Amino acid sequence: MPPRLELKKPYTHENMILSSRKSPRLSLRPGKYDGSDRGPTSSTSSRFSFQHLIVSPPPSPGLPALIPRHGKPTPTHTPRRCLRAACWLVGVLAILYLGLRFTRIQLDDVRRPVGWATHSGEEYEMVGESELPDFPTPVVVTDKRGRAKWTVSIPPDHEFPLEPKQYAEICQQNMEVANHVTDLHAHVHKQHFHHDYYYIDPNFMDVAEAEFYGLLPGPKAKTTMKEGGSLVGENTDGLIESKICEKTLTFVMETSDAGLGKTLMMMWTAYGLAQKEGRMFFVDDSRWAYGKFTNYFRSPPVPSCRPPPRHEMLPCPHHARHLVVSAATAAYSFGGSFNEHFEDPRKMEVYRQKPIYALARAGFEALFKLNEGDQKYVEDRISALVDKTLRPPPETENGIIIGVHVRHGDRHPLEFQYKDAYVPLDRYGDKARGILYDTFNSSGPDGDENLMAEMHSVFVVASDDPDVYDSEEFSHALRAQELIRLASKKSINSAKPTGGAIRKFVDENVGWEGGFFAGMFWSLGKPTSVPATAVETPNTNLPPTNEALRLRELVGRAYLMDLAVLGKASDRLVCTVSSMGCKLLAVMMGWEAAIEQGKWVNIDGDFEWRGVDW
Repeated sequence: MPPRLELKKPYTHENMILSSRKSPRLSLRPGKYDGSDRGPTSSTSSRFSFQHLIVSPPPSPGLPALIPRHGKPTPTHTPRRCLRAACWLVGVLAILYLGLRFTRIQLDDVRRPVGWATHSGEEYEMVGESELPDFPTPVVVTDKRGRAKWTVSIPPDHEFPLEPKQYAEICQQNMEVANHVTDLHAHVHKQHFHHDYYYIDPNFMDVAEAEFYGLLPGPKAKTTMKEGGSLVGENTDGLIESKICEKTLTFVMETSDAGLGKTLMMMWTAYGLAQKEGRMFFVDDSRWAYGKFTNYFRSPPVPSCRPPPRHEMLPCPHHARHLVVSAATAAYSFGGSFNEHFEDPRKMEVYRQKPIYALARAGFEALFKLNEGDQKYVEDRISALVDKTLRPPPETENGIIIGVHVRHGDRHPLEFQYKDAYVPLDRYGDKARGILYDTFNSSGPDGDENLMAEMHSVFVVASDDPDVYDSEEFSHALRAQELIRLASKKSINSAKPTGGAIRKFVDENVGWEGGFFAGMFWSLGKPTSVPATAVETPNTNLPPTNEALRLRELVGRAYLMDLAVLGKASDRLVCTVSSMGCKLLAVMMGWEAAIEQGKWVNIDGDFEWRGVDW
């Protein structure tokens, strides 16, 4: 009889397939170990079974597992392998340490503890030294962690304000030094892109902060610190010394430009910018070509704090705590980044300029307050002009005041056909008469032209050219102010006494024919006679004589009173936008009246109002 295999359950073909997902349903149970069991004696024995295969062996760590392990074998950590790994780790760390140390040595060779920029020709170079220079310049310093920072070093005993050229050079050097420090941090030279107006350089360290950390001398040098300059708006009457202002903006009025208009526009805009940024505002007039600020204006609002040490006032970067703004730094303070930030991108044409206009308007309202005598004259003059437009009752519609501002001299129009000459006077007259006609064309009792209102209207003219007042177009017009007149050579000669046996020697008279020229202005008060053309290059760095300051003051006061009368009294205004005085008058009239209502009329091409020229 053949031997039998006893299986508890029949298996099909499907059950007999062995895979990793489904194991066979064999029930293998360990039995009791029997050392005498040696298996079947032969393949044909009836005692053949699986019992001897599945019994549990005696416990022994050396026996292999019944079911083999799949995958990678478990690694064995021998002492030799551990020693080899440790040697590799120590070698890698040693290589990294030596590499970093070598790199640090190379950087130390390139970057000294202190370095500054020197100006040689048109290129700036970083020069490493161990001591600070005795002239104003940006410097590169290294903190305790070896990180490069940069700041601006101005010796505490240096004269304030700096020369305009020095301020401009510092701003230019700051850009080079900032890029250099950025490259040091990146360990590679890369292209530097244009930044936003309010970009904050993380590598810049303010002067007070650098002094606090001992990177600049600071308190050691303050024993010889100069508080130079002539700051208008500083509170000097307090018995108790007030604290230093947290943030300030100081406007330096010194400029090589003989005109007064650009300085006014820049000062007004700087004041508005200071208010927007939360800075206290000061004015320095120590080297202003027109003399003292208070000879023309009342003092600006006095802050409750005092200005900082002068060597902490920096022209750049803009996020410095104490900022200096002047004509020399206009390209940095009011340049392309300024326009990109403050122009309204959602508007078109002149309406994009409204935020910038608002800054200038804030400065006008706070700073354009004439001295007591001139202000009283302006108010009386405006009242007299307004009285001329009033009609007796029961008439309700009065005349209007049409202001006309004519700029000649060294300022030429923007319009191409007149760029080498001036806008003809008949264009001013035609535009003014056209405005008058359009205003009263249909305002009469019966809807017709109101002739009586036209007859009570007044034309008021202000110009730097004395001959404009005597021209045919404006011989019937009134002057904006008559307190100070710029005379022409013709009128001076007609007023010169003639006859008599003895005549005193008098230098040849030079009038203001043709308008305001820079050469004529810088030549005022010179002891020698001035060439009739006044085109020789003046030396603007020479301190003016007392006589020169007296004459310049008369010119400045006449200009300011002209603007004050036209800006406040005019119901309509005709001018050329190429003139800064025209732009100032638009600010004085207000945005709604000048721009939205169109009462400010430009006849110099299709150009629009813009703020600071740089």
